[in-house]
Amino acid sequence: GGGRDRGAGDSRPAQCRMSRADPQDWTFGIGGPGDLAQIADLVNAAYRGEGGSAGWTSEVDMVRGPRTTMELLRKELAESRDAAILLLRESAGLLACVRVERTRGAGGEPACYIGMLAVRPGVQDRGVGRALLEHAEDHGRRFGAQVSRMTVVSVRGSLIAWYERRGYRRTGETEGFPYGDARFGTPLRADLEFVILEKSLRPDPVL
Repeated sequence: GGGRDRGAGDSRPAQCRMSRADPQDWTFGIGGPGDLAQIADLVNAAYRGEGGSAGWTSEVDMVRGPRTTMELLRKELAESRDAAILLLRESAGLLACVRVERTRGAGGEPACYIGMLAVRPGVQDRGVGRALLEHAEDHGRRFGAQVSRMTVVSVRGSLIAWYERRGYRRTGETEGFPYGDARFGTPLRADLEFVILEKSLRPDPVL
């Protein structure tokens, strides 16, 4: 999902093969230290195809290597009081996660930064990603965010289009890809950069 994290799932085959996602069975929560191994497995499966086929957020043709590790997640949560990893679970296990951080928009307004949106391959195209994205935006609204911001790799046209259908727009800003930073894996092409997407979280004016 939403591109890069600043600084930042059970992988058993039975869960990777899950093909049903019933909203009546979904529960939302906030990830803690005991969830980090599952979160890392989920993110790496969704972004890099580890443990099975990659998902719709896949970067497998752009970057090689793990998307994150349990150690990186633990360090980030310990250092970032303004960040949280939100989880969407079904009784059978972890379906999706997303990272939300309190930040500021381009104009200095209160904002939330959304990143690391990952849906377990096998339960995609069933509204899981959309449901968790909306939950993340509501989480931002609760701490006063007026806009939601995210970064997405510029060559991910179909993913950018998905976010645009969710109300996001390109701001015209870009950020360089962290070439040479092993935490983000090994890039397989030289033209990677991030585009900034933004969405207003303010209530629609009453007509």
